[in-house]
Amino acid sequence: MNRTDVLEADAPRDVAGLRELASRHALLPLRIFLGVTFVYAGLDKLTDPAFLSASGDGSIGDLMRGVRDTSASSALVDLALNSPVGFAVALAIGEILVGLGTLAGLLTRIAAFGGALIALSLWLTVSWAVTPYYYGNDLIYMMAWTPLILAGAPYLSLDSVIRSRRSRRTA
Repeated sequence: MNRTDVLEADAPRDVAGLRELASRHALLPLRIFLGVTFVYAGLDKLTDPAFLSASGDGSIGDLMRGVRDTSASSALVDLALNSPVGFAVALAIGEILVGLGTLAGLLTRIAAFGGALIALSLWLTVSWAVTPYYYGNDLIYMMAWTPLILAGAPYLSLDSVIRSRRSRRTA
């Protein structure tokens, strides 16, 4: 048997191994994208003095007043308008925590559920009136969180490290 024959004989196992590796880590790009995006969105809000204002160009207050009558849930908008700056800070901190949890793979399902709730609330308020609906990015983000809610982060995550240590202790 020459070297080519050996390589060809190993090829099916290599392909199967690569497929298994790819399927095991299939959610990693989504985790990284959503984590980085939510951390960035939160930091962007916290560092934008115009956004963190009750009124004025680019403020959370003006944004909420602008979407109140076209949103699916004016009650959510009214709640935000009770304290627009407090709402903006809470939203930004929530986005950062969701993003960091997702990136680290720590309490991933809970973080993903939080991300989906943030996206759902933004979809029902800020981007509800976008036509056609698929132009609104909040609905897409909400759906993108779903695989992480279902599967968590079984690999390359703090969740997997914690799970591994627990199983070693009980064994």
